[in-house]
Parts: sequence; structure tokens; C-alpha cells
Amino acid sequence: MGFIELKDVTYTYPLMHTPALKNITCSLEEGKFYGVIGENAGGKTTFCNLLRGLIPHFYQGKLSGEVLIEGEDIRKKDIDVLSTRMGYIFQNPFTQISGVRKTVFEEIALGLENLGIPKEKMIQRVIEVAELLKIEELLENDPNRLSGGQRQRVAFASIIAMDMDVFVIDEPTSQLDPEGTERIFEIIRMLKDKGKTIILVEHKVDLVAEYADEVLIIQGGELVRKGPVKEVLSDVGMLERGAMLPQAVILNRELMENGICLPEVPVTSEECIRLLLERGKEHGKN
Repeated sequence: MGFIELKDVTYTYPLMHTPALKNITCSLEEGKFYGVIGENAGGKTTFCNLLRGLIPHFYQGKLSGEVLIEGEDIRKKDIDVLSTRMGYIFQNPFTQISGVRKTVFEEIALGLENLGIPKEKMIQRVIEVAELLKIEELLENDPNRLSGGQRQRVAFASIIAMDMDVFVIDEPTSQLDPEGTERIFEIIRMLKDKGKTIILVEHKVDLVAEYADEVLIIQGGELVRKGPVKEVLSDVGMLERGAMLPQAVILNRELMENGICLPEVPVTSEECIRLLLERGKEHGKN
């Protein structure tokens, strides 16, 4: 049994006639990194809201099927207790900042205050997290005057400071440039190395291929595929389902059309380069 279990789950928002999620069944294990991909408005954010308990505790609407967190039905789960174990980082960093704190230091400490962490331990924790995320120079700044990328890192810091077990992250790089994206994925890599459970919605499928353990493809509210990264993202049939695939997979298909066959389908750029070099050496010998 997984840490999170969804059994034949269908959810419809209030005043809507079409379900946002349809008959979803899947299991998510502790300590794994799940990448969630699919078309825009396909149900990915709703899926995150469901895992985090915002559905049905905040959004209401019609929910059928079972959503179990550690074996307990989400409808009966105390949302305040869940919030101490599962952090949610929103797509828009401007909605993540509380707006009631005057410095980044106080913003990061807000969650720790709510948990009743002693002052000295709280100060130490904020400084440690700021150093970890390389935002020490921002600690005295007004969080409401930060750039989008800075706010996103502060949002991560606020959640990481609470030392949660599970991170639900909804498109954290959607408003960031390549440098900002790289910084965010450095943080996500660090969380993965610490054995945290990560559910990440991300359009940049090449990064999902590089970092995730498993991939979920959600289209039109349905879970159309779930499995190991290599298995799912190497399947060019997913293109017909509207899913984006890594550049390495697209390149491999073009190579095959031109009579160049690699021994396996690469899903990351690094893997693709390695296989091409190996093939070049083999042909050089012949």
C-alpha cells in the first residue's frame, strides 16, 4: 500500500458539469519523485489540490471514490495536521507570500511560529535554510518587493524550514528564466537526496526525465499513463495522446527514420550523447 492511494476518484468543481478528474486510480510511495505532465487545463493542478487536501476541505464540489493518505480517508483527515506533513508550493509565487511580514526572515519563520518552534531553534533553522537555498542576502528584504524568482526561492524556503515529508510542487519554473529554473531544480534535487516524497507538476519534460523516478500523464482529467520515467517517456505513442516527450526521444525517432538505430531509446540529453558516442566508437572499429 502506498503513502497516498487514489481509488476510482472523480471530482467536479462547484457549478461545473464536467469532472476535472475522472476515475483516477494510482498509488504513490514514500521517498519517490513523481513528475506530473500533460496538457494545459488537463487536471494537473486539481490533482495537486486533491493530494494536499484542498479538495474537498476548501474547494468543496463533488468527490467520489477514495483518497487515502497513510490509510486515512482525506475527508476525515485533519487539514491542519496534514499541512504539517505535506508542503504545497503554488504555481504563482506571488500568492505564496503571506503579505503580513516585513522581512524575508520573518516570512520564512512564519510556518515555524505556527508550529510552536522555540525562538532560538527557529532562528537557527531559518539561517540554515537561507544558506542552503543561497538567499542569505535577501533575509532583511521586504518579501513583497522581490522578483518572481526570488519569491519562488523564499516560498521553497518557507516550506523546507518546516522539514516536511512530502512536497507537492505545481509548476515552480513557469515564470522563471533558465538560470532561475536551474536554481529551483537544484533545490528539488536536494530534497530528493534527503529522501523526501516529491510530486512535481512541470511542463519542462526534459527536466522531469532527468530528475523524476516515475511519471504520471494526465490528459482531459484522466490518468492515461503512470510508470518509471524510462518506460513512459520513451513511448512515442504518448505524442498521440497530446503528451510532450523529451528532446532526446524526438531526436531518436528522427535518427531511426534516417536509418540510425541506437541500442535503446534515450530519455535524457546525457543518455543520448553517451549512446551516440558509443555507436560512433563501434562504427569506428568496423
